[in-house]
Amino acid sequence: MTRTPSPAVQDVAIVGFGPVGQLLALLLGRAGHDVIALERWPKPYNLPRAVHFDDEIGRIFQAAGVSEKVAAVTDPVPDHYEWRNREGESLVRIDWSGTGPCGWPTASFFSQPQLEAVLSRAAEDLPTVTVARGCEVVDLEHTADHVRLITDGPCGPGEVRARYIIGADGANSFVRSRMATTVTDLGFFYDWLIVDTQPHEQATWAPMNWQLCDPSRPTTIVSGGPGRRRWEFMRLPHESVEELNTLDTAWKLLEPWGRTPDNTTIERHTVYTFQARWVDRWREGRLLLAGDAAHQMPPFAGQGMCSGMRDAMNLAWKLALVLDGTADPALLDTYTSERSDHVQHAIGMSMALGQVICVLDPDEAVTRDARMIAGEADPRRVLPAPPPPVLGDGVLRRTADGHRAADVGHLTPQYKVTHQGQTALLDSLTGGGFTLLTDGHQPLDALDDADHRFLTSIGATVVALYPEHAPADGYLDSDGGYLPHMREHGHTAAIVRPDFYLFGAASTGPELRELLGQLREQLRHPASPGTVSPAPEPLLALD
Repeated sequence: MTRTPSPAVQDVAIVGFGPVGQLLALLLGRAGHDVIALERWPKPYNLPRAVHFDDEIGRIFQAAGVSEKVAAVTDPVPDHYEWRNREGESLVRIDWSGTGPCGWPTASFFSQPQLEAVLSRAAEDLPTVTVARGCEVVDLEHTADHVRLITDGPCGPGEVRARYIIGADGANSFVRSRMATTVTDLGFFYDWLIVDTQPHEQATWAPMNWQLCDPSRPTTIVSGGPGRRRWEFMRLPHESVEELNTLDTAWKLLEPWGRTPDNTTIERHTVYTFQARWVDRWREGRLLLAGDAAHQMPPFAGQGMCSGMRDAMNLAWKLALVLDGTADPALLDTYTSERSDHVQHAIGMSMALGQVICVLDPDEAVTRDARMIAGEADPRRVLPAPPPPVLGDGVLRRTADGHRAADVGHLTPQYKVTHQGQTALLDSLTGGGFTLLTDGHQPLDALDDADHRFLTSIGATVVALYPEHAPADGYLDSDGGYLPHMREHGHTAAIVRPDFYLFGAASTGPELRELLGQLREQLRHPASPGTVSPAPEPLLALD
């Protein structure tokens, strides 16, 4: 329910209430913090935009307590993602079927209005969250301990005060305009006509998602969520945006695909300019950025909204600890250093894929096709190697000389475990937050009372794993996913952060104590992260 803003100082004000703002409100509200979300539009936008999320984002929805409702409005991909040339020959086949490492479908498709309805309803149902629609932020003023936002619009003139402001207000972010940060732009620009449709018939689309790599008109054909299909058509050099972005043009381009007004409804057609850029600093004092306000990328890897959701997950747990007084505000500087490096990998991959798809020269396309067909459409042979999902410098285990350890910052998998008669994915039993995984209880013998108090202060769950016959306070490694991996690498314990990334692992009890000591120190006295990385180098030569 939409509520009237309170004159009191809120913990957090979120400017923009799209998926990223909704997830932030939900995560912070569930953590018990007073949150107000300010949305300039009086009503939710009811047309499609983003359509894809991966298994990591599904795990984030699980952490936000909306997994079942999200699953009810999504289509998991049952097959592969295929690219074909104009002759219909397969250039690459990427397996998107089955379950990903995070315990969710590898790829899922959705209609954004339906997803937003789930997220916004869950956030607005929290007593800690206020949503003010029709409130546009037009100015802001800094004070010693909070920021004052001046609002206007259908909700009427007013003000909101909050300790921290998060700009989740899109590519033309007002919050970003009030920060001194710069933007790195890689100069990658392509115009595509997006046509979202509702076919009138029930049909099985095989494959569900694919790319037509035809130099006469590169085209994307994907799910738009349950009961929907999306076509994307690249603008050709002789066309203007105005010519492309008409209903007549949309129907002409759909006609070869057998789509007509008799069997299809067009929900929306619009031209997007795909870009590749990021903001160089995502925090300035009490102002922070997330989602499109901090970065934009081409859609070819399906990581645009996903990257914004990762922003929300990274920022939420850090901001919650700062608001609680458990962590120093300098912890928020690691948000930029960790996520900026991470998102640059996604942008680089999206550009590399786009350079394969957006080929308009017929001779170049012939060369591309020959190379990919010779590679037997194996993505490991014909596409750039996917970047590892590794965070930039931040809250991660360090070596004795102060450098981050080599094996940290990786996304950890999620397997099923059994505890007190219940078998479920790990996060469902722990409730999320920091997780200390141990090989049985023995590694815990090295911890003292101060260590246990610290674990309690950060809301950590201790998961003592057993391959069989787990004691009442232990966890059975039901899938056999955790212990074999830990033992193979000689680890008896590992600390997993609330955003599922590995803080660090230990081989002995004393090493575990040292690991906890590092985490305690990094939360209380965060080191200044390194400078933001330069633009990524090309991931692989494609010719």
